[in-house]
Amino acid sequence: MKKLQMYLLGALIFCSCTRPKEVKQEITTSYSFEVIDSLDLNILGDPLIIDISPKADLVVFYDYANEEFIIADFLGNIVNRFSKKGDNPDSFGFLMELPGFINDNQLALAGMKGIFIYDLEGNMIKKLAHPESLGGAGFMTFSGKGIETVLIDGKQYLLSKSVRTRDTFAGEQKFYDNFRAIELIDIEAEEFIEIVPFEQNSQFLDGNGYFESDYAPAFEAKDEKLYIALGAEQRLNIYSLSSEGAKLDTIVKLTIPGFEKLPITSRSEFSKGTITINGGTPAIRNIHIVDGKILIQYYCGIPEDRMDELEVLWNSGDEEESERLYDQVENEVIQGVLILDQNTLEVIGNLEYPNKVNKSGFASGGGYLWMEKAPNDEEEEDFLRIYKVKLAEK
Repeated sequence: MKKLQMYLLGALIFCSCTRPKEVKQEITTSYSFEVIDSLDLNILGDPLIIDISPKADLVVFYDYANEEFIIADFLGNIVNRFSKKGDNPDSFGFLMELPGFINDNQLALAGMKGIFIYDLEGNMIKKLAHPESLGGAGFMTFSGKGIETVLIDGKQYLLSKSVRTRDTFAGEQKFYDNFRAIELIDIEAEEFIEIVPFEQNSQFLDGNGYFESDYAPAFEAKDEKLYIALGAEQRLNIYSLSSEGAKLDTIVKLTIPGFEKLPITSRSEFSKGTITINGGTPAIRNIHIVDGKILIQYYCGIPEDRMDELEVLWNSGDEEESERLYDQVENEVIQGVLILDQNTLEVIGNLEYPNKVNKSGFASGGGYLWMEKAPNDEEEEDFLRIYKVKLAEK
């Protein structure tokens, strides 16, 4: 898809949780994405790149067409592929969170039936039951976004999106008071600790109603710190992690050029047991930490008047014209990556994607970014190309 130029000035407001203060800066982009290599895999279709192994020698993909996981090396060889279709004891059911490497030999993912850990041949190593039984779920998938791991006092934990209902729904105040975005999962003890509420002054505490996609978490953990943003909220919350849970350390308020506002929705429009996801609204979609840089992937959203136009056209029954117009509108959406220095939290870059890459996201590992070539709209290709990308200082 085409991309509007993003070499704009970024603004940063830094707030300490104990001593609030504001620091405003105009920052020029001092970094660029540099494609330094590519890898071709003999894979049909359009699988998503999800995660890189800790040693940065393996990569995992998910192929939606075949409901299949594909593990490959960086010589272009497919190491293994497996599927968990059907109602088997080791089947995860409806996939709710894409896989991430726990170590070089194991993958974890979240499904309706629980949190599952498999080896690279697809053998189930462990299954952890969700803290609540689930009546339904929904999620959006993006390249490079899967379940996360973190070391706390030398012990490995999983970080997964929380799907607890807490006996409430988004039409009630109780939902917003009790909301927690993430589960901190002790693999060994099989214990779940819910963390990350809507913090004080969050826009999601303003009395309006919000859909799941409005506050879907984007997060990354590093050195016992959790870096997280909630959907359309333009701020980065940084927590200290321990075996007891999470403590908010810092809030970084962000200004993303062109970032749309969420439509106002009355809580009366929500009903218990329903899940609504809107992929066209603004959101911070993913976070990566690479070589001391925090990379915040954002999608500025489709303007509300354009969304109304698309809905009217779709309801008219002209599906072909609706899809054509949607593609046109989607091409106009500003998408990019905001770059912060991990130590100072200063904004040091605001980059557009390289040409001809899939803008749904990217994986990171080994000090590099790994981006997929955009699909060929004219014909199906019999290979999948991955670009090795470096964050280069100008």
